[in-house]
Amino acid sequence: MGDDLQDIVDDLAERLQRSVAIDDPSIRLLAASRHFGDEDGIRVASVLNRTLDADVREKILAQGIARWTAPGRVLAPVAEARSRLCLPVRCSGLLLGFLWLIDADRPLSEQQQERASDAADRAGVVLYHRLVVHERTKARHEAILWELVSADPAIRTQAVDDLRAEQLYPAGAMRFQVLGVQHPGLDAATAPQYAALEAAAGDACQPPAYTLMAANKARAWLLLVRREPLSPAELGALCARLTARFDRLTGDGGQLVFGAGAVVDQVEQVVDSYRQAFLAGRAARLVPSLGPLARWGALGPYELLLRMPADDLLAAARTPVLDALEREGGPTLVTTLEQFLDNAGDVARTAQELTIHRATLYHRLKRIEQLTGCVLNRGEDRLTLHLGLKMRALAAGYRSENAAEPPRMRSVS
Repeated sequence: MGDDLQDIVDDLAERLQRSVAIDDPSIRLLAASRHFGDEDGIRVASVLNRTLDADVREKILAQGIARWTAPGRVLAPVAEARSRLCLPVRCSGLLLGFLWLIDADRPLSEQQQERASDAADRAGVVLYHRLVVHERTKARHEAILWELVSADPAIRTQAVDDLRAEQLYPAGAMRFQVLGVQHPGLDAATAPQYAALEAAAGDACQPPAYTLMAANKARAWLLLVRREPLSPAELGALCARLTARFDRLTGDGGQLVFGAGAVVDQVEQVVDSYRQAFLAGRAARLVPSLGPLARWGALGPYELLLRMPADDLLAAARTPVLDALEREGGPTLVTTLEQFLDNAGDVARTAQELTIHRATLYHRLKRIEQLTGCVLNRGEDRLTLHLGLKMRALAAGYRSENAAEPPRMRSVS
């Protein structure tokens, strides 16, 4: 009698002369025996797809089986499906899966149920061992990833060797990119939020993608390894899935922000993508108008300003000409100026985006020149105003993070 999960399933099936299946706690198939004419649509779909439709899984889990400590019968969640005996697979108090027997036409005898319970116990030992091995392996891989972005070059060099030795991605020419994940209120987050952030990030590491994940209480990050890097649309879709998963786990609206570092060609350069990812993530946190995903290489002047210590940026953001503009002209003129400068002085585009007539825009621009003393067709004046506006946006973000004491820029090495 083997100790492998498939051996346990096949042995029980032959003894009972009925099909047996074991799922993980999310009702994804782990092992299944041959059929004995007792299969139904749910069992066939599970074997073919290795899982069930989300609606069917939710109806099954809604019957409270995750809390069971003893066998029980599960009502058929769809028409023409047969009732099942569900045996929770546990070890050391942990729910590790479910063993299923279809018994609608031929109820099991007491002796058969004892055999099934014994099989569930043995499966629990196998799955517990797998869990321990998995957690140890996961911890080792995460440790390598953190060393890969260490400030110490010698530690990074050793991490590169260790990562290659683990063979976690295919050999040959690969592209690497770091995606950082944070919660805007992470400093005040609870342990469940930390766990939910780690779980949501971990879901993105499922095959067939070559994605590695590391997390701690401050942040989570993914190392995306591809022959061809993800497109902006694919990167956005990945972030949306992570946000949706986090929302389902926490119910707080899925408020995650993401920073994507540049794509690099060598694993030795991952540290650069990592630093860029968390600088970009900070931009997403501080400047909501950038959206939940900020990509390094598409942040314009923010890429320069984010490298400044917070105290220096807060001091530099107090630009007299912009203070005068806001005081005398109000937010309308400030918004107009920023839109005009973001559009590189394109009058037609700016007027369209502000839904105003060109004549109105020209009037506002003239008023801006009067209040600031700047000339908008002079390059140095435009640069001063544009950088000033971006520094004010970052400064406002810093202040909103901690109104009592402006936070200092944290090291991302």
